Amino acid sequence: MAALGRVSRLLLGAAAPRSLPGRGLAAAAAHEEGGARLWKTLTFVVALPGVAVCMLNCYLKAQHEHERPEFVPYSHLRIRTKRFPWGDGNKTLFHNPHANPLPTGYED
Repeated sequence: MAALGRVSRLLLGAAAPRSLPGRGLAAAAAHEEGGARLWKTLTFVVALPGVAVCMLNCYLKAQHEHERPEFVPYSHLRIRTKRFPWGDGNKTLFHNPHANPLPTGYED
């Protein structure tokens, strides 16, 4: 039985990855302190201004009046094989009369 234990320790010890000598947990903890500070700095210097620029872009684009494209009755679009189970059955659930035409055209 003792021989089996020695052989298993020998085989498992050879397969296990070796850690670097002389490096303890304290060394790894000291290295990680700078990482949190780096990500905190990147959050305030890069991420938050980036979100602010994106919000400004969306706001400025929303100020312009968009003209809607001309309706073209393509036969492969807006196919209604059965009625929708809500409303009048012809409009989708999130229907926007300005942007989404019905099969016959815009509602206006």
